[in-house]
Amino acid sequence: MTEPGPAQAAANLRHVVDVKTLELLVCPLTKTRLTLSADGTELISVAAHLAFPIRAGVPMLSLDEAREIDEGDMGRNLPRLG
Repeated sequence: MTEPGPAQAAANLRHVVDVKTLELLVCPLTKTRLTLSADGTELISVAAHLAFPIRAGVPMLSLDEAREIDEGDMGRNLPRLG
């Protein structure tokens, strides 16, 4: 068997937002704290009902990149505590 090349290895990595970095990031609209989605692909502003995508480990905190989320999606996207 051959080992995967750098491109394949990079494609298999799951990008994670560091906890310290997450503590520094705020919603560009409300300036409130963001929450990492349950699947780790978005940062969610509960106050603004917006989800900001994370691409290749980089949070896209532009309002143009955000998608609106409703109450039902909010409950499904937020991580379960406890």
